[in-house]
Amino acid sequence: MPHRERIVVRCPNWLGDVVMTTPALRALRRAKPKARIVALLPPPLVPLLEGSEWVDEVWPLASRGEGGFRNWWGDRTRIAAERFTLGLAIPESVSSAWLLRAGRVGRVVGFARDPFRRALLHDVLPAPESWGRRRLVSRERFALRLVEAAVPEARSVGSPDLRLTLGVTNEEEARLDQALRDEHAERSGWTETPPVVIAPGASFGSAKCWPPESFAALADRVAGRGHPVVLIGAPGESARVQTVSETMKAEATVLDGVLDLGALKVLLRGARALVANDAGARHVAAAFGVPSVIFFGPTSVAKTADNLDRIEVLETAHDCRPCYRRTCPIDHRCLRGIPVEVAEEATERALGGGAV
Repeated sequence: MPHRERIVVRCPNWLGDVVMTTPALRALRRAKPKARIVALLPPPLVPLLEGSEWVDEVWPLASRGEGGFRNWWGDRTRIAAERFTLGLAIPESVSSAWLLRAGRVGRVVGFARDPFRRALLHDVLPAPESWGRRRLVSRERFALRLVEAAVPEARSVGSPDLRLTLGVTNEEEARLDQALRDEHAERSGWTETPPVVIAPGASFGSAKCWPPESFAALADRVAGRGHPVVLIGAPGESARVQTVSETMKAEATVLDGVLDLGALKVLLRGARALVANDAGARHVAAAFGVPSVIFFGPTSVAKTADNLDRIEVLETAHDCRPCYRRTCPIDHRCLRGIPVEVAEEATERALGGGAV
């Protein structure tokens, strides 16, 4: 009896990039329905793929957690014990390729710009010249091209299936309910009137963020039309969330750093709409078909150009865009130039044409 094929996927390190990898994971699973597929993720991102039908297990990378590189040997030992036959290194880092090679994966495949990474890969995939050094291609297409090159059976006939998909577990439902109870709130009233979720932060840096006073003004207009407003923020975004909350005149449910990504999935799945910066929450919302209003400042839509059918993209035209800086060295004109009135009109469209 032949041994079951074992495939390990070193997933990206950013929330949005992991969600945009799901079309590639789906293609891999459909091409290899009997294979054992394991996804490697930084520990905080593990809930993103919990409940997914595309992978058998999700392993947290201890070396990407609190212990840092000291835990690298433990990751390497666990990978080696599984005797994977194929490894897909999606991040273009030297460390991701090194870990899979050190873990004795039979065949490690990926793109490479760095000569050290090239030496670590068994198969170096050629990247289209049109992507350029900045890889200006959607993350969905980037990861899917890697899978299709490494596993020819995954190649699509006709247009590729680029839909984002995430699962939700009962445990994640319970975690959201507990977080709401801790804030003296509950979901019972959201069945008939789902909330508009507002996420004013971005872990990438302040350069991605529309001004908090603008978020507050828009949130007041949304609440004034009878929509429940939920403010969310990840750890490290507390100051920005609190500024929006304190500037608002209307009431809002504030979930400041209390949701893990599993509970966030449940919240966004049941939302009427999301208003956010170009950050991870928007990809989670897209995976559940939730309409969104998204502000683009230092980043380019070209890297996330797919799955925009339910997204209102708000951006300005400035020669300094895209700069990909974490903080703006000048006056943050790219995002300060988007008026609240323009965002209000976009939110109206996202909500289906009714007045916000």
